[in-house]
Amino acid sequence: MSEKSNMSRRRFLEATGGVATATALTGTAAGQETTTEGGDGQDGGGDGGQLDLINRSMTTMDPVAATDTASGTVIQQVFDPLMNYPDAALEVEPLLAADYQQSEDFTTYTFTVREGATFHNGEEVTAQDFVYAWERLAASESSRRAYFILDSIGIEHETDDEGNYVPGSMAVEAVDDYTIEMTLSEPFHATLPMLAYTSFAAVPEGLVGDIEGYDGEITQQEFGTNDPVGAGPFEFELWTTNDEAAVTRYDDYYGETANVERVHWAIISDPNAHWTYAMNQNADYFSIPTQFYDPANLSVENTDDSGVQTGTYGPVRNGETLNYVGVPTINAFYVGFNTDQVEKAVRQAAAYAMNQQQVVEQIFKERGEAAYHFTPPAIYPGGPDAYQQHAEENYPYGYNETRLDQARQVMEEAGYGPNNRYEFTFTAYQSSDTWASVGRLLRDQLASAHIDMNIERAPFSTLLQRGRNGNLEAYTLGWVMDWPAPDNFLQLLNPPQTDTSQPAPISYVNWSETDAANRAEEAWQTVEQNAAPTDEAEQARNEAYVEIEEANWEDVVFLNTYHELDERFWYQGLDIPAYGAAGPSRQMYNGARLE
Repeated sequence: MSEKSNMSRRRFLEATGGVATATALTGTAAGQETTTEGGDGQDGGGDGGQLDLINRSMTTMDPVAATDTASGTVIQQVFDPLMNYPDAALEVEPLLAADYQQSEDFTTYTFTVREGATFHNGEEVTAQDFVYAWERLAASESSRRAYFILDSIGIEHETDDEGNYVPGSMAVEAVDDYTIEMTLSEPFHATLPMLAYTSFAAVPEGLVGDIEGYDGEITQQEFGTNDPVGAGPFEFELWTTNDEAAVTRYDDYYGETANVERVHWAIISDPNAHWTYAMNQNADYFSIPTQFYDPANLSVENTDDSGVQTGTYGPVRNGETLNYVGVPTINAFYVGFNTDQVEKAVRQAAAYAMNQQQVVEQIFKERGEAAYHFTPPAIYPGGPDAYQQHAEENYPYGYNETRLDQARQVMEEAGYGPNNRYEFTFTAYQSSDTWASVGRLLRDQLASAHIDMNIERAPFSTLLQRGRNGNLEAYTLGWVMDWPAPDNFLQLLNPPQTDTSQPAPISYVNWSETDAANRAEEAWQTVEQNAAPTDEAEQARNEAYVEIEEANWEDVVFLNTYHELDERFWYQGLDIPAYGAAGPSRQMYNGARLE
């Protein structure tokens, strides 16, 4: 997560002493097969009907303002960027781009926009629409992802004396109606994957008047709540906060026209209501809250080379047997500690107390795997085997075990004991019974280590706002890939970006002024100085990634907990493409078919 800041991230790091942002869960666009032909409804549009889904509380329909997967799931249907992860796989392909070229030094990219693609208001998509949309991403007061374009990709731009982005100065040009050229300040290894994120989606030029040079036809508030206009396979119909959202098929879509006429989401945060809604067969395709999940009901019939499981689940309480897919998507869930408010000895005691494997088996019912790194196994340097080997051989707090004797010892060495106990508060999001259960398990274990851990629950949006303001002691969040590389995750452990006194903390831990924090900051500098898509630069980044992970182990800023297995279930009569490692929040539904 990150708050929006118009300040260049590198300038921000310099201003805060750096060298050179779940949590709401975020993700990269995925899940659509495209065609080169436009707007003829081929390979779709035949069956109709309404696809009924369940979503959690949304925050916005504006692609540059959204940071949560609930909003992103709907935005994904309405807005198209240049690139895409087809079926949520990790190999990017052109979407609104008909073609692209990159210079030999990887600093200049030229994209050709598909001719004939139109927005939902009937206007043709042009290169200038992308120039405008990307300027909104960089300069709008509503943007939460300015650093994506200004610093992660690093498009050349000017800054003022305070390091703030100078509006209109980005090196992005519409060469002609269908050609975009952008120039980077230095090569970046994940440029194309990042351009698949919906923050980079096309928006009609001048539609929103929230940047210099445009009065706008509507306000950003109107655009983000009741009048978003994109070029995706579905057009926006409605969104009622905490009630429902819906999109309808766009018959003039340039790619695969949707089979279903309408997609409807019931917005349900309460797990009991979620499960009841699904069991009443009001939803076609859904997740199962963990408290209602029974591993004995699962029958896995096939597991492919990437770990994707398919099979059946049931019978469930309404007598039906459901179709099943489980995908090891790229994500990480953790307990974060505000290092200004929770002492290092307490954080280390929590690490000694937590047995991640026990948490996965007993609380998450084996729907994932134990996490010892923040980088997920699929993108860890060297892959899953290297991930496991490094954890087994080096994790200092006990691999798949609880060490309460060491937890007590570290607290007693810090001056605590039976008559001098330490107290802090752990905050979980209100709708998650499982994370409250993790808190209770940790609380009970820490009680014998002279620690009184209080548990509170807060609405998700409240938790995020309190975190940004530095008003959490310990909290639980998760992170889902924006792009499939370790730096997308480990940026959350770059110390200057964790400073909640600044306007755009990407995590809420205030990590600074320790040997481990200094090592992590220096390692992040190495990552940024070796951003090119070359083997030599990748090797330097990989070594730095591991250094950041080990620095986090030392100070226990994030207590890594588990990597979720994303699972979806559906009734007979629905044919829906399986999603890949980019995850179900990046799945597009124009390929779904109701039979």
